[in-house]
Amino acid sequence: MPELPEVEVTRRSFADRIRGATIRQVQLGKPLRWPLGVDPDDLQGRVVQEVRRRGKYLLMDLDQGLLMLHLGMSGSLRFDSRLPPAGPHDHFEMNTTQGVLRLNDPRRFGAIMHMEGEHDARARKLLDHLGVEPLEEQFTLQHLADGLRRRKAPVKQALLAGDIVVGVGNIYCSEALFRAGIDPLLPACALKPAQVRRLWEAIRYIIQWAIDEGGSTLKDFSSAEGRNGYFQLQAMVYDRAGQPCRVCGTPIRMLRQGQRSTYVCAKCQKMPRSRFPKT
Repeated sequence: MPELPEVEVTRRSFADRIRGATIRQVQLGKPLRWPLGVDPDDLQGRVVQEVRRRGKYLLMDLDQGLLMLHLGMSGSLRFDSRLPPAGPHDHFEMNTTQGVLRLNDPRRFGAIMHMEGEHDARARKLLDHLGVEPLEEQFTLQHLADGLRRRKAPVKQALLAGDIVVGVGNIYCSEALFRAGIDPLLPACALKPAQVRRLWEAIRYIIQWAIDEGGSTLKDFSSAEGRNGYFQLQAMVYDRAGQPCRVCGTPIRMLRQGQRSTYVCAKCQKMPRSRFPKT
């Protein structure tokens, strides 16, 4: 699933190029997770003003209304003046005066929705519960400390919930916890001040690093320019079960937390043997 860095990389790869474009035509393929919410013909003539991001949602401001885009589990956008003919997994295409924006989504969990604006009740339902952005000023050390102090759940689960800080998904949560040297099964409320500080610094570092590397291409993610991400090639623990830790050489272990895989170095993250099932 594309996480925050991949969505931000996508935004940066086409936002400037589509700004000021007039919509000529919108074509829909198979139904996505949520309906567009407007007749595609009603979008003709509208002008793209800006493309923003909130969490994993892209917000495309039009001169009339707003398009909210979510890449779901397997979605990716392309924007170019020339694209090949649409394929079986291309389910949204917006032809503009500056190029064609196309959503490819094999699993169809993504969505593109028209709203009257960010005040729209549907937009508020999707956005209001989101935590602060990890790279913005509101994500302070005190904010993270206060949020974790109220949670008895394991620290990784508390971060994945997204209401303390948004967008720290499974890949980058594992990486941040490793960098901070924290056991992912430790109750969030049990973290000591020094651990919270290390985690706060690690989250900001890892998210920025991932964006700088173009995100992670594990299966089929690429930017709107068709470029793959390279963060996965430098990951310290994620998807490296059985391989030696890049720091201490201890084999990386994989744990299951809920429906997610967590990758750890037991030595670097000071995890007791009881954390691991006997084999």
